[in-house]
Amino acid sequence: MQKLISIVLPDLRGGGAERVAVNLANSFIQRGCAVDMVLLSATGEFLADLLPGIRVVDMKVSRLRNALFPLTRYLHQTRPAALLACMWPLTVFALLARTLSRVPTRVLVSEHTTWSRSELLARWSVGWQVRASMHRFFPDANCIIAVSQGAADDLARFANLDRKSITVIYNPVAGHATPPASAPLAPAGWWTGPHRKVLAVGTLKTIKDYATLLQAFARLRQQVDARLLILGEGECRSALEAQLRQLGMEASVFMPGFVKDILPYYHQADLHVLSSTGEGLPTVIIEALAVGTPVVSTDCPSGPREILRDGQFGRLVPMGDAAALAAAMADSLATTHDTAALKARAQDFSIDKATDRYLELLFPQTSSGTRT
Repeated sequence: MQKLISIVLPDLRGGGAERVAVNLANSFIQRGCAVDMVLLSATGEFLADLLPGIRVVDMKVSRLRNALFPLTRYLHQTRPAALLACMWPLTVFALLARTLSRVPTRVLVSEHTTWSRSELLARWSVGWQVRASMHRFFPDANCIIAVSQGAADDLARFANLDRKSITVIYNPVAGHATPPASAPLAPAGWWTGPHRKVLAVGTLKTIKDYATLLQAFARLRQQVDARLLILGEGECRSALEAQLRQLGMEASVFMPGFVKDILPYYHQADLHVLSSTGEGLPTVIIEALAVGTPVVSTDCPSGPREILRDGQFGRLVPMGDAAALAAAMADSLATTHDTAALKARAQDFSIDKATDRYLELLFPQTSSGTRT
C-alpha cells in the first residue's frame, strides 16, 4: 500500500516556495508515493505543472486565519502518513490540526524565509505572533526544516529554538538539462540585438531592492551597451516605473510581469543579478547556475554566500550599494566564465538529492517512500 504524503500551501501562484513544492510533489510521485497537494485555494500558474496522479485538495479557504479547522477535518478524514507544511502560519496550523484531529501523521514544517528580514515584521503585533507561535509549536514537529544554513541560524535566533533541532535541506531546483529556445521570445527589445543581456527574476517587492538594481544599471549603461529584463510582478511596480522614467531608461529596462517558464531567459542572459536585502535560499541563483549563466548577487542573509561558496561561483556585493553592484556587473560581463563549473555547482541543489533527504525524514524507518 502506498504511503500518502500531503503538502500544504496557500496556493500555487508564482513564487519560489510554490515552485519547490511542485518539484517535490512530482519527484515523490515518481518515486512511487501517493501525493496530495492540499491548498487553501486551488489556484495558481503552477497547478498545470503537477504530474497526473497528484490529487489536488481545494480547501476553499479565502483567508489564512480560517485554515485551521478545514485542515483539521482533512487530516481526520484522510489520515496521511506524513505532511509537509510550508510557510507560517500554515506550519503552525498543521501542528495544531494534528493535535485536534488525533491522527499519528508525521508533520514536517518548512520555512523558506530569513525571518529577521521579513517585511511582515514591520508590524510589531505580527512579529510577536510569528515568534511566539513558532517558539511554542515548532518543537512539536517531527522535523523543522530550513532551506539554508543561514536561514536555519536565523530561525533559531528569531524564534528562540534549539539550532540542533533544525535540519537544512537545500531547495530542489536543478533538474534535467533543457535546451535553449529555438526562436526569440518577448520582449524582443531584450532578447535580440548585439547588447549584453542582464536578467533579474523575483517578485516586485521591497525586499528584492530593485530600486538599487536600477541605480546600478544606470551606472552600468554608462560603460556597457546592455538591456535589463526583470521578470516578476508585485506592489512596487508603479514606484519602479516612476524611477525608470526619472532615470530615462524606459527603452533599456523591461518589466513584462510574471513569466511561468523562465529557463529560456536564463539561457539567453549574459548575466543574472540578485539585489535582495533578504532571502532564504534564492532559487533564482541556482536556476541561473544550472544553465551556466554567471551571477552577481548581494551578500544578503541568507543563501547567496552559501550557493556561490563565498564568491567562488559568482560575485558578492554589499546590500544597497549601487556603485559596487554596477562594478561587479561590468566586471562579470567582461570576464570569461567556466560554465561547466557553474552547472556542476547547481547539481548540489538537485531535485533528486532533496527528494532523498525529504523521504528520509518523512519515512525514517524505510529507505523509500512506500511500503507494501
